[in-house]
Amino acid sequence: MADSFRELLFGALGQRRGLVEAVAPRRSFDDVVLPAATRRALGHALSLIQHYDLIYERWGLAERHGAGRGLAFHFAGPPGTGKTICAEAIAHALGRPLLIVRYSEMESMWAGQTAKHIVEVFRAAERQEAVLFFDEADAIAGRRFASVERGYEREANAVVNVLLHELEQFPGVTIFATNLAANIDPAFERRILTHILFEMPGVEERARIWRAQLHPTRTPVDEDVDFAELGRLYEMSGGDIRNAVLKAAQMAASEPGPDERKRLHQRHFVQGAEEVLTAGTVMEQSLYGSRAASDPAAMLARMQAEGAEERESLRVELERLAGHVGGTDRVVDQLVTRLDAVQTASASLAARAAPPVPEPAATVGRAPLWIAAGAAVAALLVALVLLVLVLSMLRGVTPVT
Repeated sequence: MADSFRELLFGALGQRRGLVEAVAPRRSFDDVVLPAATRRALGHALSLIQHYDLIYERWGLAERHGAGRGLAFHFAGPPGTGKTICAEAIAHALGRPLLIVRYSEMESMWAGQTAKHIVEVFRAAERQEAVLFFDEADAIAGRRFASVERGYEREANAVVNVLLHELEQFPGVTIFATNLAANIDPAFERRILTHILFEMPGVEERARIWRAQLHPTRTPVDEDVDFAELGRLYEMSGGDIRNAVLKAAQMAASEPGPDERKRLHQRHFVQGAEEVLTAGTVMEQSLYGSRAASDPAAMLARMQAEGAEERESLRVELERLAGHVGGTDRVVDQLVTRLDAVQTASASLAARAAPPVPEPAATVGRAPLWIAAGAAVAALLVALVLLVLVLSMLRGVTPVT
């Protein structure tokens, strides 16, 4: 009754928003520029789909594999490397519509409603015999919580469980795309038949992408444009090249003079590429001002340097007090000795905890860095406590005259 009431109030709104975006595929693999390895993997995936009846029906594997007869694929790679276009190209090659699922439209404030939306999406794809495409799949297929203590954790786990079940039962083609493959729940690894890595394009691919972004007959391109040089100079994804071309067109169009004489020159493409790359550095801005400063290894090195400065400052202060205060020389010497021991132990712990070769993409190997950072902070706190103790002892000591 409660579900019916919610559907009565919010069902029409949900239909207007749409859980999926239906796309009539227009782009084919001829419109995509990819590295050779990625294109071969996509060719194998497409061949597997096209021979589905032969494998499961004529060869009888459907009788042995009643569940999980659908074909699920995982497209993983950086943004702008062609994952969405390739999903459309597969649907185009199969002659099927493409249903693009977006998690922001599927999520509901009602407990259990998101899981029901997942079921509805799979049913719609089955009715339309469509290719089902989950964009930004790590948002909905993320790792489940090992310890469930809160309601949202229970809800997130339930959503992943329902998605896994529907994926097992769905007889069609499902494609997951993600920029963060490490965040996908490990249970999907077995249920997804093929994992395809979309790598950044090489020099030749970038040159072809620059050229492919322009209309072959209508775009006025000057003779000084060198696409091979652009591909060599700028290591960019296909999405970034697209933005650079649009910026170049805007610059050329805004120059003074009649429109009939305006043309795109090499300088426009260069400036467009530079602006796109500059925008990328802006997006990397962090609390510490740069990517290197926000990296755990860089943070550890900075904290160790700051700790060394603080320890040296404390040493100078203690020696100054030792020159003016009588009867505390022995205590000061002991404190300085302890300070040296703490410094040596902190440096030794940091050397053992830090990995020999940093791996920026890994998340598991970062824990020892934070342990070493904690050791450095602890050493600094110990030194501060020792200074406070010395100062408190000096309150009752009479200076030597």
